[in-house]
Amino acid sequence: MMKRIFVAIMVTVGFSYTAVAQSNLLNAKTPEMVGVKTAEQVEADNDQPLEYGYVDDRDILWSKTVWEVIDLDERINFPLYYPIDTVNIGADRRSLYQIFMRELNAGRLEVYADSYFTEKRTTADIESALVAKDTLDAGFDQLNAGETLSAEYVDIREISGADIEAFHIKGVWYFDKRQGEMKYRLLGIAPVAPDVQTINDDEPDMIELFWVWFPTIRPALHDAKVFNKNNTAMPLSYDHLLNSRRFNATIIKEDNEYGDRQVNEYVRENALMQLLEAERIKERIRDFEQDMWSY
Repeated sequence: MMKRIFVAIMVTVGFSYTAVAQSNLLNAKTPEMVGVKTAEQVEADNDQPLEYGYVDDRDILWSKTVWEVIDLDERINFPLYYPIDTVNIGADRRSLYQIFMRELNAGRLEVYADSYFTEKRTTADIESALVAKDTLDAGFDQLNAGETLSAEYVDIREISGADIEAFHIKGVWYFDKRQGEMKYRLLGIAPVAPDVQTINDDEPDMIELFWVWFPTIRPALHDAKVFNKNNTAMPLSYDHLLNSRRFNATIIKEDNEYGDRQVNEYVRENALMQLLEAERIKERIRDFEQDMWSY
């Protein structure tokens, strides 16, 4: 009896994931019907991001805030970067940056200037970091002649998903004394790209385009699915991927008495020692939980 119940549950879960992946794919009579859920699927669909449990301040025995960089050149982080070309791909496949920009342009997302979330920014505020306009020589000739500048003589360079090289994330590790375990909560995330004003230089400046308070973007990230190369019928959501830390990241800063200075500010011009310092910080966080149960 228990075996039958288990099989029924697994079939139900598998069907729900399949419906999310490409609804009505095998029953579609026309291509337009692919992705359109049936009335029964819509009625049964109660798929929402898993809410964070309430954590009382008195239950936090210890905490440490860290900033990390997710390098998109690493293979394990490719699901956050691809696809970069969306011309010949379905609307359900988008990169993490494209999800951010879609929500931002639709007015459903608030962004901030830094990782402390003290200053809000609008789309107009960050346009200088996303778009660069350069007037060609022929355009200056038009202006000098008193003519109206033609659009064909204006070179526009805009940051796209292909230009994103990393993501900076801010999170807090904390020891929950009520449950007796170390936990992690992601607080913010920022796309990192070359400065659009220096993007054509040999070594362009890398900047954080904007910061997103992660809990506000979770519903959109839950609906956006990440390609699963092992089983396309069971995709992950960006919300699941980020909350479960299915990526590789390197610590670049921790909260400290020196104004939260970065690792490269006190370990200068030595990439190996900076990496070892990041590992030291990680081990200190990990050892705290282990030491709680050492007698």
